[in-house]
Amino acid sequence: MKQPKWTLLLYSILAAAGMMGIGVAIAERSLLGIVSCIAAVIVVMGMGFTTKKKLREKGEI
Repeated sequence: MKQPKWTLLLYSILAAAGMMGIGVAIAERSLLGIVSCIAAVIVVMGMGFTTKKKLREKGEI
């Protein structure tokens, strides 16, 4: 059995939390919250894809 990639798991959990935050901010009608959560999701997903690419180039995935 392969070992889980904990950093990728953390990135996916943070991205999901950011998406939930967007929903909460919409419910609260907070424009600042919506924009900040969207930015956070973009940054976290970008970091996750970058990390996955580096791991794939090393042959760890």
